[in-house]
Amino acid sequence: MILLFAVTASAQLKPIAYKDGAQKLNGFAISPSKAKAPGVLVLPAWRGIDPHAKDSAEKLAKMGYHAFIADIYGEGNIPKDNKEAGEQSGKFKADFRLYQSRIRAALDQLIAQGADPDRIAIIGYCFGGTGALEAARANFPVQGVVSFHGGLGRDAKRPVEKIGPKILVCHGADDFFVPEDEIDAFHKEMKDAKADWQMIYYADAVHAFTEPSAGSDKSKGTAYNEKAAKRSWEHMKQFLDEILN
Repeated sequence: MILLFAVTASAQLKPIAYKDGAQKLNGFAISPSKAKAPGVLVLPAWRGIDPHAKDSAEKLAKMGYHAFIADIYGEGNIPKDNKEAGEQSGKFKADFRLYQSRIRAALDQLIAQGADPDRIAIIGYCFGGTGALEAARANFPVQGVVSFHGGLGRDAKRPVEKIGPKILVCHGADDFFVPEDEIDAFHKEMKDAKADWQMIYYADAVHAFTEPSAGSDKSKGTAYNEKAAKRSWEHMKQFLDEILN
């Protein structure tokens, strides 16, 4: 059965200041009514912590999970527009070790907030979905990761190592921002890494299909798809129930 606990009326997102090296970071934490519970780290899309990430964390708390929203960019580096978001996210995609370091710092905060360190998962949206896969590639001490419409690419020069965390990729069937050769390379990587992975395609869905603010114009490459959003959330719930409970 899917884990369900009522979140207390007073439970709400609280700001958490932390650091990765010298960089100041500002995340958000929320706890369920049951103190001893699994945890889920939420990695936001390319604009940084947004309403969608906060909504997801609140839903996770209602499901009985500790949740923490990671601040990847850090204080003074939050993008003001899509151009800056592209530049900032591109820096972390190019320097995957820096991205992994920021994720690990947030993971430590999730555990510090009370999450059971032996029952942890990571989910991410778009840029955050890429980060979820990077956490799996780094074999962080988590049971599994979920990528919602995230980038799948990796530098072909990077060695492929065995991947321990289980992986769920929720992918828009019409997402032309992720080319077929990138998908094929990802499939091969997962097989070579002997990963426990699954990839689910959602019909009529493009990039950012879980993001309500993405609009409805598929021709732009990003658009909300209510059916795909609901289905992928249910698939995530089943996955979390399998690996954490």
